[in-house]
Amino acid sequence: MCDALQLPIVDLSSPDRFSTANSIRQACIDHGFFYLVNHGVDEELVNKVFEQSSKFFSLPIEEKMKVIIKNYNGYSPLFAGKLDTTLSTKGDSKEGFYVSQLAGDLNQWPLEEDLPSWRSTIETYYQLLSAGTKLLSLIALSLKLDEDFFEKVGAFNEPLASLGLLHYPGEVDSSNEEIYGASAHSDFGMLTLLVTNGVPGLQGIHC
Repeated sequence: MCDALQLPIVDLSSPDRFSTANSIRQACIDHGFFYLVNHGVDEELVNKVFEQSSKFFSLPIEEKMKVIIKNYNGYSPLFAGKLDTTLSTKGDSKEGFYVSQLAGDLNQWPLEEDLPSWRSTIETYYQLLSAGTKLLSLIALSLKLDEDFFEKVGAFNEPLASLGLLHYPGEVDSSNEEIYGASAHSDFGMLTLLVTNGVPGLQGIHC
């Protein structure tokens, strides 16, 4: 029997940045994941994002398909893709809505009359997270680099942050075919932040 993986907790409010950086370093060496607490993102805003996300995924499929994904932005339907392309099973059992840089017209948005405040809430959340550099400075310290290392090498000159809203509907197929909510994969990019609303599903185990 496998045991539930107990991930370390990193407190971003600690005044001892070097101790926090060392905690991040050890967490990445031992597990590859860690929990963040006291990160400064307003809980009310996070709740609004989950609320607006739920409203979108509750729309009829024909409404969601009006903003079908283009150029990696917009709605990705159930089973539309699978993260592990070596599997012979159908696509992953999840829906998604993806937002990238707010400048330009690449993003697609639900109509305001259908979902009032939806776009403004998501844009506010996106801007807040994509502008944050505190965690990356701590990661630089954890790598024994200057805390402004990534800024000095130009990593923030043209940053590309992607926000993905995900909906896992649970068991949707009574066949014997094996189904994954998110099949095995490695994320691309420098850093992935995951926020959940307490619904079980994203799990780590060790045997």
